[in-house]
Amino acid sequence: MASSDPLPPSEPHSFTAMDKEMLNIGGTCQYLTCDSYDFLPFLCESCRGRFCQDHRTEAGHKCAHAGEWAAKRLQQQANRISTTSSGLKPTIHTATQCSHPQCKTLIDTLKSVGVACSTCNRKYCLKHRIPEDHDCKNIIPVGARRGARGPSQADKARTALGRLKLWGKEKQAAVVPKPKPSTAASRAVALNQLKRTAKGDDKVPLEKRIYLHVEAEANTTTSKLPKGAFWYNKTWSVGRLLDDAARGLQVQNVNNRGAGEEERLRVFHVEGGRLLEFGEKAEDVLVQGNTIVLLRGVGPVSADA
Repeated sequence: MASSDPLPPSEPHSFTAMDKEMLNIGGTCQYLTCDSYDFLPFLCESCRGRFCQDHRTEAGHKCAHAGEWAAKRLQQQANRISTTSSGLKPTIHTATQCSHPQCKTLIDTLKSVGVACSTCNRKYCLKHRIPEDHDCKNIIPVGARRGARGPSQADKARTALGRLKLWGKEKQAAVVPKPKPSTAASRAVALNQLKRTAKGDDKVPLEKRIYLHVEAEANTTTSKLPKGAFWYNKTWSVGRLLDDAARGLQVQNVNNRGAGEEERLRVFHVEGGRLLEFGEKAEDVLVQGNTIVLLRGVGPVSADA
């Protein structure tokens, strides 16, 4: 029987080679006293070394560049905030003040945004964003020529004063609430009716009360109550009476804040046909049942007032 050639030895399976392939997946801890093998070693962002779970922290492997990664990250965040602070996230350093003359609110901040008014081309806080709240109709727009918005506040005030003077000269032809009665009896009835509807400070003694019709001139000022009947202390000055009348009609009064004449309130005496001085006493210039009107921006009392 012919001898058959021996089969060539087959390629032996090497488990060692398989282990080498597996070793390519992980790595050995680079800490000096640790040679443990980890399939998922941790990378140190500061020294770029690979470590096991026990030595993954900078303190655990005594990192020679400890803190560099954290400092670098903080620097990147600071650079990112500085490049976007002027656009997306306004801060207190980039804020501006509300354009309302009596408002000091800072706008364009994280707490208070600014609202632009397309009519007067100014920016306001949320409280004064509505045109009526910042008196937009009397403001000259930014970039517009002065006088392009029609009559000014002073012109309106002078017109109103002239109309009220004519009103007084015509002897109450249109006085509100009613024309003055002609007889003493009818005047007494009208005064009693005024006393029944009037309001005022209860601390004022009855013998010192003076009862008046009070109105707010609509073209120069705004009020929540256009007119009313009130009593005041007749020993008061006209200035104090004006303050109380403004509170009664809920008219904004800035006379005691050092405002200019365009913002000041004045008292027009219809029966007398003139503006009253702040220092005059009520009992010297007014009588029971008279009518006074609050005007804004008419200027100081002149000799021909």
